[in-house]
Amino acid sequence: MSDTEKAIQEIDVYGFTVLESVISSDEAAAMREALIVCMEEHGTDSNHRGTAGHVSNLPTMDKIFWPTIDHPRTLPILEHFLGTNLILGSLNSRIVRPGDGLQGLHSDIPESMLNMVSPIMLNTVWMLDDFTEQMGATRVIPGTHRSGLVQPPEGLELKHVVTALAPAGSVLVFNGQTWHGGGANNADKNRHALFGHYRKHMCVFQLDPHDGFPPEWYDDLNDRQKQLMRMQRGVGELHAADAHFR
Repeated sequence: MSDTEKAIQEIDVYGFTVLESVISSDEAAAMREALIVCMEEHGTDSNHRGTAGHVSNLPTMDKIFWPTIDHPRTLPILEHFLGTNLILGSLNSRIVRPGDGLQGLHSDIPESMLNMVSPIMLNTVWMLDDFTEQMGATRVIPGTHRSGLVQPPEGLELKHVVTALAPAGSVLVFNGQTWHGGGANNADKNRHALFGHYRKHMCVFQLDPHDGFPPEWYDDLNDRQKQLMRMQRGVGELHAADAHFR
């Protein structure tokens, strides 16, 4: 069984997998430094089920993040579940700071769009720091991608909680229906991660990468990146969904 086949099987059974050493520690450190600059210039506070720093639409901010869009270790896994015509719904960052507490467990897919057979969305979490319990590593609940619920019902005792512990440069890939949430940061420094959000082709972007994309960068994208961001016709075309492509 190849690493890709193993990852696909784990996502199918558990709802998630962890890929170690997808990028080097030096590459992770360089992305982290670039993200710190982006946070200083464009960051906001997020209060989505818990506090954290947030940076949106990273493809428009620094080319250093582009290799995550179509990385050969992650893209075949995403294509298996979402098809080769999938889109990059967004590439954002959640920065968990010292004192930020547990994020509430949740699915990333609305109840009306849950599908036990074929998910409409998968997430990749690129770890730019070591993910440890003290640093607030992401928690996932195995099997909940098949629960038919968008969050734990009140009073449910969660007996099986997995914390995604892995070194910087690793990637957590999970079915968007899987209940998950950031951990509490009890360390003395920020925990940085990128979130690549991929959707089936008929879905709209979560954050449109055309908005604010520097036109002079366009020719530096490879063909697959242009496809995933629906930029085959350039930056200024109608682009919100496949239905706009005529």
